[in-house]
Amino acid sequence: MTLKDRIGVDAGKTRLEDAIQWAAENEFYFLDFNADAGPNHMETWTSERSREVRNMCEANGISIGLHTLSAVNVAEFSPYVSRAVEEYMRASVDLANSLDCAWTVVHAGYHFTDDVPERKRAAMERLKRISKYGFDTGHKILLENLNFEPDHAEVHYMAHTVAEIKEYFDEIPPEHLGWAFTANHSHLVPDGVDGFFDAFGIERIGEVRLADNHGDYEVHLIPGEGNLDFSNLFSRLENAGYRGHYSMAYGSNEQRIESRNRLAELA
Repeated sequence: MTLKDRIGVDAGKTRLEDAIQWAAENEFYFLDFNADAGPNHMETWTSERSREVRNMCEANGISIGLHTLSAVNVAEFSPYVSRAVEEYMRASVDLANSLDCAWTVVHAGYHFTDDVPERKRAAMERLKRISKYGFDTGHKILLENLNFEPDHAEVHYMAHTVAEIKEYFDEIPPEHLGWAFTANHSHLVPDGVDGFFDAFGIERIGEVRLADNHGDYEVHLIPGEGNLDFSNLFSRLENAGYRGHYSMAYGSNEQRIESRNRLAELA
């Protein structure tokens, strides 16, 4: 499989069957999708519909992965709400397994500045449980490094720096928890792309998520519209032996087709 073939797309809330059909017609082989709202809502998945998606993917050689919603606070500790978050994550893994998804992307949650220790404990224990649940059911769980929020913001995502990601990787074994490396998020912190690769290498990476930005705040630009060094990104990954897939998280379908060609040439 060429590098171009390994570059897929994040279809978001697009009806999964439509996304798979589009991917097949345009020779994309990797798709992320979300099941929190719209036509992919968790409660819309009957056994017949799940079987149809499995058959479509098998017939076209397409791998799919479920991307959970970062707005759901994995670091939740409040009564009742905490239990709901737990159920949401287990239900996500169950849905992913029913669709033969190859991966599920999860997050470490967020804090409100003055409750960091409590949030961190809640996130760590919850990620340990869901990662083991994924492992026990034969499913791959990937932790995404999330984005920096301005210092004056009240809410901050956890696991957005090398130091924060390391805490989870140190506590949870790699066979339970992999990594969804988001290049544009790493570009927002001093660590940068190189800092993340220097710290962790590629062994845990199950997906590399692509978008551009100016290094100032979260925005998903088409590569070339910002200042992320994609040549260096691909060089570090490919020279280290990474042969997994990439996921474009930006633009329209037409822009993604054009952008994939440019990225392949750049790489």
